[in-house]
Parts: sequence; structure tokens; C-alpha cells
Amino acid sequence: MKNRMYYGDNLEILRNREYFPNECVDLVYLDPPFNSNRNYNVLFKAESGADSEAQITAFEDTWHWSESALATYFDLVQQSPAQVASAIKALMDLIGHNQMMAYLVMMAARLVELERVLKPTGSLYLHCDPTASHYLKILLDAIFGTENYRNHITWKRTSAHSSAKKWGPISDNILFYTKSNDFVWNQVYVDYDKDYLDKYYRHEDERGRFALGDLTGAGTRQGDSGKPWRGVDPTDSGRHWAVPNTSLQAAYPNLDLSTLSVQEKLDRLDKAGLVHWSRSGKPQRKRYLAEAKGILIQDIISDIYPIAPQAKERLSYPTQKPEALLERIIRASSNEGDIVFDPFCGCGTTIAAAHKLNRRWIGIDITHLSIALQKYRLQNQFELVSGADYDVIGEPVTIDAARALAHDPDNEGRYQFEWWALSLIGAKPTDGKSGSRKGKKGADKGIDGIINFFEEDDKGKPIAATVVVQVKSGKVTSRDIRDLKGVVERENAAIGVFITLENPTQAMVKEALEANYYESPGRQGKRYRKIQILTIGDLLEGQGVDMPGQYGQFKRAKFHKTDKISNDGESQKDMFGGRF
Repeated sequence: MKNRMYYGDNLEILRNREYFPNECVDLVYLDPPFNSNRNYNVLFKAESGADSEAQITAFEDTWHWSESALATYFDLVQQSPAQVASAIKALMDLIGHNQMMAYLVMMAARLVELERVLKPTGSLYLHCDPTASHYLKILLDAIFGTENYRNHITWKRTSAHSSAKKWGPISDNILFYTKSNDFVWNQVYVDYDKDYLDKYYRHEDERGRFALGDLTGAGTRQGDSGKPWRGVDPTDSGRHWAVPNTSLQAAYPNLDLSTLSVQEKLDRLDKAGLVHWSRSGKPQRKRYLAEAKGILIQDIISDIYPIAPQAKERLSYPTQKPEALLERIIRASSNEGDIVFDPFCGCGTTIAAAHKLNRRWIGIDITHLSIALQKYRLQNQFELVSGADYDVIGEPVTIDAARALAHDPDNEGRYQFEWWALSLIGAKPTDGKSGSRKGKKGADKGIDGIINFFEEDDKGKPIAATVVVQVKSGKVTSRDIRDLKGVVERENAAIGVFITLENPTQAMVKEALEANYYESPGRQGKRYRKIQILTIGDLLEGQGVDMPGQYGQFKRAKFHKTDKISNDGESQKDMFGGRF
């Protein structure tokens, strides 16, 4: 079974046992949509509050107290384990009916399912901000058990800035839980910073820089470890000789100390040049920088910075996290070949990091805009192709399914259909709002999507050019084509593309043909239809825009080169051990 992503509500998808049987994934990372950059108290206003609706825009209808939230609440109280039911009832008594409680209820339902699908050796990382992290921890304690809480990780996500009458909020929280006490854990090290090196590795000899370590341990001993060595008696300071066999053996495989007495070990170390004698005659162990692995990862992350505006990995997605952050989590809590799962995968950072580290992956998102962005990212970064190297479940594959998407009133079908159709030709939506299920309000000037590309003039100088795209899911006429011709002329676009769910009329085809051609300046004699009509049926059969190559749409992810990852999908088969 290949890697895969799903389009749709992650709760419905998680509850489908055919998609997610019990104990089937190794690592879950989730960064659910939540934005606290507003008046905190607004989240606790009742739904009837006059100003609440206008201010809670970030919830995008997902976290409002509604019939769905109420039904989920009753389901949790009646069907979930006793501890979970008690926790959600207590939170209801404390918080009441408002947007915050809606968020917690809907998150609780998802966290229950995520605990179910985790393997016994699996881990879950929940990325959140301080607005709701304390409530989420209560839910996680109830679902996973307090004994399976591992860490509250703090990520410094931004530099210092001023904040009115409070300490500057510069961090996010990541809550780390495991399914059991027997979980995957790999020691991950980070590089020392310059200040640390200058402070501790301040000595140097012909072997390189080194720090000084103690050769004694606390407490006196009567045996060999308590005897004087070369005139130094450790018991004078209430200590004994302590030689770190394991770390020395790892750093110097040829230095076999296993059969030696303590005194002989000290002699061997001194002969090997690993003992430093101070002016006072005190022996200390030399710990060379070359043998140091670095600092073990800590629960405060300050060495991974937010994505800079000009960074190559930035994809203009507002909640995008740096790949380095996800790579650190994935390295620590999974092994190669394990399944990494992100139920709110957004622009696909978790998926990209997992693939880079040779893990298998699953992602879910509720908008076709995000699914499209992930497809472009996988293509640009790893040359992966949807359908060949991974599956996308939930996208229309027939005309009837496309029509159902376009006419779905409960899921903003117009925008979902539009974004999905644009993704089939690699066009960037002009009315899309990342992370939102709704398009941007206001006039779009007759343009639903664009494709930017570059031509060359007769001197080889690059020339920027544009394809403008319109998408229609209802009745279409020749007037639509005339309007598109006007948009192409107004925008000085090279080509106009009209995507239609319904078949075009003869008058529309005639109107398009009368627009003549776009002649490529860098390809003498090469020309392309100025106005092109593509039906959804054409696109489902693989037909695309007839245009010059080397075009771009979303900002491209940096290409990742590796010899370890199988880009043809072979290493990603049998995801759940051949159970399907």
C-alpha cells in the first residue's frame, strides 16, 4: 500500500476502520487550526454574543458551538471511556457553551481516535499555543493516561517583541504523549553553540579542542577505586575513582578497558594521552570535541527558527512550520519504514519531513487547496506524482463525483470544486485563503487561477508570461468565452483557459477559435491557442493546457536529493503489513 493523503473531515476518515484499523500508525503529529492572536476573552463568550461572530474568524465554522458540537459532546459523554467522559463534563461545567468548548469537544473526539490508531510503541505530538494548551493537556491525560505524559516542549517560534501589559508571547507548546511505557525513542543530538564551545572546549592540543571531565565520583570506596593513584588519593575529598567505560569504548573502540582493574584503566588512559594534569597535580579526563555527539535534545527548542520570508522552503502558508522541527520529532520518535500520520496536514511539512527521512506517511486535510499545495510540494521536492507514487483518496475521479463536489452546499462546494479543478492543471488560485474552507469575498476580476511561466526573447533574455484561468461548474454560454477574451486582453496574458464541468456549446468553441494564437517569442514558429476550453472530463483523462514548458504555480519547494528514498513508491508499499 502506497503513501496516501485524504481529502475530507479527519474525524469521519479516522472513524472509518477500513482506512484506519486499530494500532496501525507509529507516530502522530498534529497542528490543528487555532489562532489566539485576538482578545483571549472572546473565546469564552456565548454564541449569542453580538461581537463574537465577527472576531472568531480563524475558526472558519469548524470550532463553533453548534448542533454538531453538541452531538459530539453527548457522544463523548455516553460512548468514551469513563476518564474521558468525566474530563469533558468537567470542562463543560468550567467553560460553558462557547467557541473554546466547541474546539475542545471536537479535539477530544479526534484525540480519542488518534489514541486508538496508535501502535503500542507509538507517540503523539500535539502542537498548540498557550491559549488552550492547559485544557488540551487535561484531555490528553484522560485519553492517554497521566503515566504516558512525556514532555511539554516549548518551541521559541519568533524573536522578542513587545506586548501590551504582559510578557511577550514568543513560543508554541508541543505536548508529547505515548501509547504505553514501551515506546520508540532514539537519542537525537544537536550541535553545541559557540558560547558553549568557548566556555567548555577551551583547551587544545595536537588532537584538537577538548573539555575537562572528572575521573572521580561521589563517595568513598574501600576497594581498588578508593586507593591512591600516582600520588593522588580521591578519598581526601570524599570521592573515588570512576572511569566511564561505555563512553570511552564508544569513542575509542581500540581502547579495551573491560578486563582491567581501576588502577590499570587509569594507567591506560594516561598512556593514551587522555588524562590532563592540572598545575595542582589533579588528573582530569580529556573529552575531545571530535568524540562529542552534541547535546541531547531538550524540552526547550531555541535553535530552530521560524521560516524567514525569503527562505527556500517557505510556501506562503501562514501556519507553515519549519521542516527541521518536524525532522527532529520524527527522528526521535520513529524509525525508518515507520508510518508517520498528520491529520491536519496543511501545506504538507510533516509529509515532506517524513519522506525525506524514509518514513511512510499519511495526511488528511479538509480543503482541496491544501491537498493541491501538498501535491505540488511533493512533485517539486521529490518528483513524486499523485496516483503513481502515492494515492489521494477523496478527490473526484468521475464526472458525477466532480458534479457532487461542485454542488455540495455543506462544504462550500463552489470553492472546493474550483480549487480541485485548478490543481489538475497546476494553477494557483487567486481567491484561495490558506487553511480556509471558503474563498476570498469580493470581485476576482474574472480570474480564478493563474499559471506563471517564462519565455525567452531572440537574445535569450527571460520574459515573464501568464496564463489566466476561469472555472465554471454551472451553465455556460459563449458570453463566458467573450468575457475571458476580455480578461486576457486586459491582463495582457499569453493564454486564457476556460475549465467547465458541462460540455461547451458550438458557439463557445467558435468564439474560442476566433481568438487566434499566442506565438512563442523564444520558439520560432511555435504557437498555442489563445483561448483554450477544457472540460472536467478532459482533465480526468489527463489532458492539460497547451502552453510553453518551464512554468510555475505555487512557490516551489526546494528539491531534495537522496539515494535512500525510493521515488517510485516501491519502498512505501504494504503500509499496514499487507492487511488490505
